[in-house]
Amino acid sequence: MKYRPLQSTLICAAVLGALSLAPAMAQTTTPTDTSTSTSTTSHESTRLSTEFAGFAGSDANAQALVSGLRDGSAVTLDDVTKNADGTTTTTSTTFTPATGQMGYGNVKIALSLAEASLAKAGITDPTAAEMQAALNGGTLVLADGTSIKLDGILAARAAGEGWGQIAKADGFKLGDVMRSPKAAGGGAADGHAHAHVEEVELAKVHGVDRPGKPEHVAKADRPARLDRPDRPSRSERPEHPDHAGRPGG
Repeated sequence: MKYRPLQSTLICAAVLGALSLAPAMAQTTTPTDTSTSTSTTSHESTRLSTEFAGFAGSDANAQALVSGLRDGSAVTLDDVTKNADGTTTTTSTTFTPATGQMGYGNVKIALSLAEASLAKAGITDPTAAEMQAALNGGTLVLADGTSIKLDGILAARAAGEGWGQIAKADGFKLGDVMRSPKAAGGGAADGHAHAHVEEVELAKVHGVDRPGKPEHVAKADRPARLDRPDRPSRSERPEHPDHAGRPGG
């Protein structure tokens, strides 16, 4: 009976000690760190923007292309033209990619194929409208009146085609394009070296139809089974002749 107060005191002290440690343990919990993924995303965006700055005409245009294709959002590109009096005029072109959101790997492939398709047409310093036509589809009307139809890299992708198919349709090998878009598209098809485009007729990209599934082919009707010929009726057995009477009967 003498030790009960001492036991109660020890129990209370232990409980209070545990409660005092709880806030400290809660404070030491490490929060989820998203800085790594954000840093990786920023690095990929910067790397691609730098890689395609020459094709896009400026760092700002390249960043707009990479961000727009990545997010599936509107892309605004600026064309800067030098005037005779030394001033400059800026013209903006805005379009929405025919595809939705894409990973950075797909963004790189799309821009590489677009660059190769324009290089094939003899265009190595494209305008914003020409880049839009290469990506979403359109027709380039040249100074001599001829025209070059571009199906659009993103339009073909939105219609369900694979990157290899898209490259093959333009006469490229995807591996060659990824190594060097300009080299893959070199040669200027149809003789349009350093083509001067007078007009760009853009294709409509709204409601891009995906290729439908092939219609189900009905199975051919099985030929009706031939009726089995009736089995010939068994000939009746001849009646047994009566036994001849025994002689002397």
